Amino acid sequence: MLTTEEMIFRLCVAIVLGAIIGIEREYVGKEAGIRTDIMVAAGAALFSMVSVVLPYIIAPSPSDIPDIIARNSGFLGVIANVVVGVGFLGAGVIIKHEGRVYGLTTAAAVWFVAAIGVLAGVGLVKFACIATAFLVILLVLLRQFDIMRFFGKKQEE
Repeated sequence: MLTTEEMIFRLCVAIVLGAIIGIEREYVGKEAGIRTDIMVAAGAALFSMVSVVLPYIIAPSPSDIPDIIARNSGFLGVIANVVVGVGFLGAGVIIKHEGRVYGLTTAAAVWFVAAIGVLAGVGLVKFACIATAFLVILLVLLRQFDIMRFFGKKQEE
């Protein structure tokens, strides 16, 4: 069972990591910025903590907890539904206009932020921090790197 202090810590980690990614997205003027990424990471962390704590809440006695966990994988369904729900949220920022698609990276970043929140929520804080650093580094580096020029193709103006 998680203590209130552990839950607050995990929530704060999710908020900070969501903010770090959100600052990068906001800096480049994307639709989903710091507020969105904080909310997605925090919400995912909260749902993840619920899925971790729920078996302890519904168990009639502490001795029943292993049996409840073994017989009910439904608690993990809470996390699975975060993935699906955030996918729909991300789909809302994807726009097709005049044969071009916009917002795919932003949608993927929102989905990634949810994964960061899940990691923080289940207690994988160190890995959540590493994944956040990797994402921000990749977003910054790949923005500077012109993939079309690398392969010798001209972009249409």
